[in-house]
Amino acid sequence: MINVTKSFLPPIEEYQEIIKGIWENTWLTNNGPLVRELENKLKDYLNVENLLFVGNGTIAIQIALKALELSGEIITTPFSYCATTTSILWENLQPKFVDIEPNTYNINANLIEAAITEKTSGILATHVYGRPCDVEKIEKIAQKYNLKVIYDGAHGFGATYKGKSVLSFGDITTCSFHATKVFHTIEGGSIICNNEDLLKKLAFYRSFGHKNDDYYMMGINGKNSEFHAAMGLCNLPKVADIINNRRIISEKYDSLLNWSKLSRPSNNIEGFTYNYAYYPVILESEEKLLQVTAALKEQEIIPRRYFYPSLNQLPYLDFYNPCPVSENIALRALSLPLYYDLALTDVERITQIINSNL
Repeated sequence: MINVTKSFLPPIEEYQEIIKGIWENTWLTNNGPLVRELENKLKDYLNVENLLFVGNGTIAIQIALKALELSGEIITTPFSYCATTTSILWENLQPKFVDIEPNTYNINANLIEAAITEKTSGILATHVYGRPCDVEKIEKIAQKYNLKVIYDGAHGFGATYKGKSVLSFGDITTCSFHATKVFHTIEGGSIICNNEDLLKKLAFYRSFGHKNDDYYMMGINGKNSEFHAAMGLCNLPKVADIINNRRIISEKYDSLLNWSKLSRPSNNIEGFTYNYAYYPVILESEEKLLQVTAALKEQEIIPRRYFYPSLNQLPYLDFYNPCPVSENIALRALSLPLYYDLALTDVERITQIINSNL
């Protein structure tokens, strides 16, 4: 079976060598030495000032919303994984959906200002498929209306924009290190910010709001373990090779797919370097998408509808906020298999099946 993704695993001997120290010092969690080492190496790799390693990408968003003391309405994207929206709801905030750009599928910054009300306190936007939002325009709007900006950078590890990590913008950027990502720690995530005082607050929120016997605020358990950090330490030196292999596979898809009947998000963003996190294609209709998906599954090839449904249509919302571009793209977007050691012969087979069913 060929799944839409397959987790990269380092040589088991490398992982075993790192985790030997856990048996020696019996420090399993609670900000152990491997967690701190990983945080420092991630800061160096991403060239960011402040980074916290947390349990997952969803708790990262929830902590970010809490630490920025947001209230009322949060302007957000309808085209992302459901965690972007449910984190807002979980914190008893109201998502206000703004439609997406038809070329990048990121939130359309030109529509944000019209959606702002007296209840708006922040913007939570996703760098969809690792492509950067219009961070300059969003920053100007945020400054004009005194709003906080959080970027969900779950897809953005290893991508750069104008020489900086895609994860370095906004008041806070969160990232997921889930096993399916370009860089992973099995489960995990990070919170990145540029403000030292905010970093201290985020660190308290991550660890129940206290340090030793001193309680400073109401917190939650957002920590991660030494075993997860060890996986990250194994995988981080291999990110360049992982991205390069994904690039080669993606370019093979580029050369073989029938683009007269397919489209894809644009990489034509000045100063952007992609991390090849996903390989999404947009079919002509949902009917075609279902036909192609069925044909692939007959051959035990499993693509994925990233992202479906459009989040403004989630069944547990008690309101409807129309986003016609997102709703249309969500019906037709299909992510094809893409992972480190996917054989190019399998790419040829996948594209042949797709092209014959367009």
